[in-house]
Amino acid sequence: MPLDRSTVAGRLRDFPRRPAHRPELKQAAVALCVTVHGGRPALVITRRAAGLRAHAGQWALPGGRLDAGETVVGCALRELREEVLLTVDPADVLGVLDDYVTRSGYVMTPVVCWAGEVGELVGDEAEVAEVLQIPLDDLDVDPSFTRIPESEAPVIALPLLGRHLHAPTAAVIHQFCRIACRGEVTRVDHLEQPVFAWR
Repeated sequence: MPLDRSTVAGRLRDFPRRPAHRPELKQAAVALCVTVHGGRPALVITRRAAGLRAHAGQWALPGGRLDAGETVVGCALRELREEVLLTVDPADVLGVLDDYVTRSGYVMTPVVCWAGEVGELVGDEAEVAEVLQIPLDDLDVDPSFTRIPESEAPVIALPLLGRHLHAPTAAVIHQFCRIACRGEVTRVDHLEQPVFAWR
């Protein structure tokens, strides 16, 4: 039975979200936007443009820093609109996952929304090199964990198209897939980023 909106909404409604109370850090939000692509539920993932100052060429979720007075939902939907030219109504937001504190000084809040069938997506050229809609079945896989001398926490990675997704993106997607696809409460805020992502 393919995953549908009502199932995901129900699982997120029952999810006991864990916020991070770190007002001294910058606040950011990312959109976990579920589309229906080729008849299958999929997640919108971008590859960042090569000319960006930070994390150029990496896989990412649409997102960014909150503007003054902006909510996390408002920020996530605005970034989705700006980066992949996709407008999602606030009524299509299904829930919010655990905050993830990044090594670069952000509290990142993941916002889940359901866009349904949207066709092919094209990113904003200044920010996005490529927009993918990856089936959730391909993302709901066991992550790999490695150790680094710089941290006691395990570094998480998820396979994607012959490469790997790393935290924070990998951690957030892993939590989402466990909740949405399996109905399991999984915590990821303790999982580490690779050193190249610390800046």
